[in-house]
Amino acid sequence: MTVDHSEFIAKHHRTNEQDNQQRISRMGMFVSILLVVLYLVVCTVAAIVLEIQREAVIAAGLAFVAASAISYYVQKSFHIRSAQEKERELIKQVLEGSRGARIITDGADSTLYANERYKTLCYDNDKATLQSLIDLFKDDEETAAHFRLLADQAHRGLTDSIELHCVTEDRDVWYQITAQPVSGWAGYIHWRVDDITQKLEMDRAVQDEREKLIDFTDNAPVGFFSVDQNGHFVFVNATLARWLGEDIHTILSAGTLHTYFETVPEEARPFDITPNGGAKQMAEIVMKGPAGRTFTASISQAVVNEGGGIVRTRGVVHDLTAERAMRQALQASEDKFQRFYEEAPLGIALLNSEGALDDCNPALAEMLGYDVTEMEGRQFEATIKDDDRDRVLAALKTMETEDATVKPMEILLLGKDRDVAVQMYARRLAGSDNLVLHFIDLTQQKELEAQFVQSQKMQAIGQLAGGVAHDFNNLLTAIIGFCDLLLLRHKPGDPSFSDIMQIKQNSNRAANLVRQLLAFSRQQTLRPRVQDPADILTELSHLMRRLIGANIELDVVHGQDTGMVKVDVGQMEQVLINLAVNARDAMAAEGGKLTITTGSFDNKKPVEKGSDTMPAGRWVTLAVSDTGCGIPKENLGRIFEPFFTTKEVGSGTGLGLATVYGIIRQTGGYLDVDSKVGKGTTFTIYLPRLSDEEAAQPDEQQVEEDETRDLTGTACILLVEDEDAVRTFSSRALSNKGYEVLDADSGEAALNIVEQNGGANLDLLITDVIMPNMDGPTLAGKVREINPELKIIYISGYTEEKLKDHMGENIWFLPKPFTLKQLAAKVKEALED
Repeated sequence: MTVDHSEFIAKHHRTNEQDNQQRISRMGMFVSILLVVLYLVVCTVAAIVLEIQREAVIAAGLAFVAASAISYYVQKSFHIRSAQEKERELIKQVLEGSRGARIITDGADSTLYANERYKTLCYDNDKATLQSLIDLFKDDEETAAHFRLLADQAHRGLTDSIELHCVTEDRDVWYQITAQPVSGWAGYIHWRVDDITQKLEMDRAVQDEREKLIDFTDNAPVGFFSVDQNGHFVFVNATLARWLGEDIHTILSAGTLHTYFETVPEEARPFDITPNGGAKQMAEIVMKGPAGRTFTASISQAVVNEGGGIVRTRGVVHDLTAERAMRQALQASEDKFQRFYEEAPLGIALLNSEGALDDCNPALAEMLGYDVTEMEGRQFEATIKDDDRDRVLAALKTMETEDATVKPMEILLLGKDRDVAVQMYARRLAGSDNLVLHFIDLTQQKELEAQFVQSQKMQAIGQLAGGVAHDFNNLLTAIIGFCDLLLLRHKPGDPSFSDIMQIKQNSNRAANLVRQLLAFSRQQTLRPRVQDPADILTELSHLMRRLIGANIELDVVHGQDTGMVKVDVGQMEQVLINLAVNARDAMAAEGGKLTITTGSFDNKKPVEKGSDTMPAGRWVTLAVSDTGCGIPKENLGRIFEPFFTTKEVGSGTGLGLATVYGIIRQTGGYLDVDSKVGKGTTFTIYLPRLSDEEAAQPDEQQVEEDETRDLTGTACILLVEDEDAVRTFSSRALSNKGYEVLDADSGEAALNIVEQNGGANLDLLITDVIMPNMDGPTLAGKVREINPELKIIYISGYTEEKLKDHMGENIWFLPKPFTLKQLAAKVKEALED
């Protein structure tokens, strides 16, 4: 129910007026009675004094009293009317001064009074009726029904108010209409109409702002809360509730601050977040929700004491989970970059505008042999080789724009102990005057290039040596062969015998030289057999003592359980002799000690041995150590090159160590050297160690020369050789042994002979491997098409290794140079097999 304050003022005013009138009436009556009594007293006194008749006096007194009474009541009536007029004027002023439109109606809804605001509201001063108010809502039946209900309640004596909407001049307008029955006047109603449009708009704006504030608070990226002195939540925003995994209602109705702390601070009041509290509190707290989820939060809280023991806090919560995740991600990124920078396999440097190194990674420092701290602050140009300095600095000066680069440059940097070949890349950092330089160490690449060049050179020399050896072997085969033929006619005691033997012995020396050529080029023919290295050394030690001389001590140390190897005994003897002779020459001036030690070596990972990489395996070692002058460091990389020697002219061929290296590598082994100038040198041979099963396998039967063996025969032999001298010697040698020999100077000629004779009469084919047009293996293949069972002997100045794809059943190999007896023995071996 709504009661207008102006009605209360009017009622209060009327009550005061009535009280005043009652007081004035009582006073007037008292004064009138007093005057009447006084008049009667005077008249009585005057009548006594003047002796006037009592009846006349009484009549005059009554007339006076009547006149006084009439006068009193007339005055009172005028006074009451005046008061009523004032009261009506006062009420009118109050109603006119009201901010709302006012109208008073009687029981028939006729207008008794309407103020100016009401008339303005109705747009018709002459028709300021209640119907004019009703017409404002005639377009909305629902609104009109609400108004009729309000009027009905007012007629039943109930005061009420209602807010109604209408459209006026295309504008939405809201009115608050109050209907108040007039007390004591049945059917009379006081209507008040207030335009509340602006108030509602303001309220709506305030509500919108409040909702925005609530939405902002609830969806803020931080949590807000407030608790009382008991730690109970009196406010919490949706963000904090979401972090805690609770709904807001549950938190406000049953939650306490410390309920959501994983660990409650010591000596903390229910509303404190830090020990011992305080007006301003800040802490990092691990908060938890009912589901067990925890998160680290930064809480800032102000504690407000409102008096009477009432406390309210104002708290702000920051979830540090995302921030810490970002920090961790940033740290991980920095660590990743740092690892990339620190562990990069190439050198990286940061060059400032002054040309100094602000920073460098360990790879660059290690590349140059310095610590990182030694590199920082150093002028970059001081680390560049003189020949490259101007070129590099000129290129860096051209990088004036952002992201500018220069082409990769191969330069030499001055290291602590050596010059380092690098490939340099440079780039200017965006938004900076600094340059970032990358360096790729080319040392290994240069070494590989040098090794490749050396390999190419060795291959070329090997091809040359192989070709020379092939031609020499043909010549030596003819020389040695014809010497053998001469020796058949010139026996010991013959004047020509010694001359012929000199020719043969020098031919054999030449053959040994050719074998060395083939050895370092790894093209010689090896006859490997299972051997104990100790046995080889035992048989060779006497010869080695004679070779090294009396002033050099020889010490042979046999290791225990060294294992067995598969080697060509003759070639291994050549290796050891060459190394012993080399050691002797290194100790010739003052003598010394030569130590040969056998042992074993196992490696689970590949290891570098000189320029080769030795795979994992089990090895038998032969170490040859001397106490000689040693090998200078600059010569160590060349000692295995053919024809390289530091001896005087005429003192060596330069093939000794090259031959050793070639034989060892062709055998499947590795060679390592360790030397110190003035202290001596150790050559260590690593040979593959045979397993017990491999060592137990029998070797191929070796045909031993027997002086009493019968080497004659009657078989038909086809001899094919493009060298006339070799063919002539071989043909005569075999003919002397009783064989029927058909010779040919080419593969084509031999094939014609086979086709003419049908090939069935042939027992053996002896053919050179390398011939013009048709080579030996091709000829053998075509002849085998005619006579599949034909036995074949290949003769060649090259190694048997080159023929491994052509060797097989009923095929033998005889290396050049060979003697008459070796040729006859090989033929006998083939024919008897």
